[in-house]
Amino acid sequence: MSIDLADYERGRRYKGHYKRDLAALQVTLEHIQVAHIVHHKAAVVMLEGWDAAGKGGIIQRLTAQWDQRNYEVYPIAAPSAEEKSHDFLWRFRTRLPEPGNIAVFDRSWYGRVLVERVEGYATPAEWQAGYAEIDAFEAALVESGTTLVKLFVHTSQEEQDKRLLARLDDPWKRWKTGLDDFRNRAHRTDYLAAMHDMFAQTDTSIAPWHVVDGNDKKAARIAALTLVADRLAKEVPMAPPELDPEVERVARAALAG
Repeated sequence: MSIDLADYERGRRYKGHYKRDLAALQVTLEHIQVAHIVHHKAAVVMLEGWDAAGKGGIIQRLTAQWDQRNYEVYPIAAPSAEEKSHDFLWRFRTRLPEPGNIAVFDRSWYGRVLVERVEGYATPAEWQAGYAEIDAFEAALVESGTTLVKLFVHTSQEEQDKRLLARLDDPWKRWKTGLDDFRNRAHRTDYLAAMHDMFAQTDTSIAPWHVVDGNDKKAARIAALTLVADRLAKEVPMAPPELDPEVERVARAALAG
């Protein structure tokens, strides 16, 4: 089935016990990270979505209980001069995780077929070729043994406007917004067309998209963390690691009495 973002604008409030359910999910995610470390499994969690959709809040809660030595969050902005001297996927290849690590991308290689397309930073030939290049990149990533989770966090125009206004009114959140947010907002129709083309071209069996209704932040966080946990847990043994008998013998002897 094709993905239609209009299906993800209900914004239903989360009806569970948010704090308790979030804490339980974070414990599960902590165990999942341990399983990746122990079994030398790599994973990539990638988030796309509108400005002020809540990607940062999701990432903050996703990684809250993770060991900092074995994950990295990459906020993706405009490419540097060095990055522009390579193909558009180069800066993402250089950030892919080693076995045992998890990489989280706050925006991603999909910039080629979204912002670069809409804002004219890529030629039509470049962004049209981007779909096949992205599909090949993701297929190679998964075939190498890395788990890939692709999330798109969607918000309605009305909800996005509320959040952008709140950022202006809160002096400690003003740094989060800038002219780009409102330039992008003005091109919402163009972005929606680009997003739907993106889903049609890159929602593959090997690397499917998962859309999260971001209109209620609590519901979105629970939904996103659940999707990530379910997907990552399927790709790694989830039995607790066994205690090395020799380590146990030495430890108990050392700690006796």
